Amino acid sequence: MTPKIITTLKTYTRDEFSADLFAGVTVALVALPLSIAIAIASGAVPAVGFVTAIVAGFLISALGGSRVQIGGPTGAFIVVVAGVITTHGYGGLVTATFLAGIILIIAGLLRAGQLVRHVPEAVINGFTIGIGVIIGTSQLPDFFGFTGAFPADFLEKIPALFAALPKLNPASLMTGVVTVVLIILLRRAFPRLPGLIVAVALTSAIVAFFDLPVETIRSRFGELPRSLPAPHLPEMSFATLRELLPSALVIAFLAGVESLLSAMVADRMIGGKHRSNAELMAQGWANIGSSLFGGLPATGAIARTATNVRAGGKTPVAGIVHALTLLAIMMLAAPLAGYLALPALSGLLLLTAWNMSEPHRWGEYARGRRSDLVLLLVTLILTVVTDLTVAIGTGIALGLAMRLSRRGVDDPEWTPRDK
Repeated sequence: MTPKIITTLKTYTRDEFSADLFAGVTVALVALPLSIAIAIASGAVPAVGFVTAIVAGFLISALGGSRVQIGGPTGAFIVVVAGVITTHGYGGLVTATFLAGIILIIAGLLRAGQLVRHVPEAVINGFTIGIGVIIGTSQLPDFFGFTGAFPADFLEKIPALFAALPKLNPASLMTGVVTVVLIILLRRAFPRLPGLIVAVALTSAIVAFFDLPVETIRSRFGELPRSLPAPHLPEMSFATLRELLPSALVIAFLAGVESLLSAMVADRMIGGKHRSNAELMAQGWANIGSSLFGGLPATGAIARTATNVRAGGKTPVAGIVHALTLLAIMMLAAPLAGYLALPALSGLLLLTAWNMSEPHRWGEYARGRRSDLVLLLVTLILTVVTDLTVAIGTGIALGLAMRLSRRGVDDPEWTPRDK
């Protein structure tokens, strides 16, 4: 249960602080456009992405069980957040996030951190790819410069996008394409530098300099705030809590699974070992903190955590520096962020969605156990055409049923790992 920062500060050195300082600033520059883009894609205003990255990012690093975990809003939440906002309004989302935080704290106290490993990997892979598909299609209107509303349902959205193709905005498409190409090139050429912000800032600067007909954060949403909002408790009536409990459970599940998966990835990168129950507790306090400031759900972010490791981050201090750097940017340079072009942010999220689906592992999935492939495909399809609650519930139930059916059966593919 002890936060990693307490352990690491006992032997903290000046060299480690220098490494953490550089890594923290680097990750902040990566998190800035990503957090804003995730907020917009979720159906919220850009400012709440900023707020979530600052508040939740600070708490996850200060209280978490990983040395290098970086927290904030992530792409995995876009689908569920958009659904809650559509059904219950933004106030309902804030209440669901607060409730999810309480659920995560209880899970940590009950030492449920080790239970995540029992969720079938095929289910996790299936809904992750499904989320990537939904995120990708949700970004196409801004990427192509389409105007007007599009259906939220995937099966209705695809024909609507094809029908809108004659209204394509060449300037928006070029801005998005150039952003994607720049991000890929900068990652390969300078992997330790924040290529995301460089690419988005460069294409946005071109849009502003040449006064291209491309929407920006400022043109659609107005000016970004220059300070954090005052904290306040969300609506907590019994009827509201009962109505939002299913959404809160999904948010808590996603936050717990993604944070622990991210922590495990970080362990492999640094040769460390995270404290799973402390991590769950930190996710709980981070989501409560984010909701008090009107922010989005948050969790450990694999991409930002990997960026932190590659930039030389050594301890949770890097994550705290990341949050404080974002706060400084909000206070000193928020007006500049208003010039970020929406097609550039859409290109960033399209690339994020592609990376979430891990295409380099598709061959591995196809060559694996047939039942796992079926489970992955069922979870993927349900995620795309229904919702995450149905997909996760069905996937876990099917996965457990398949595992139980293999026990005691002479299955040549069965291994002790299934126990």
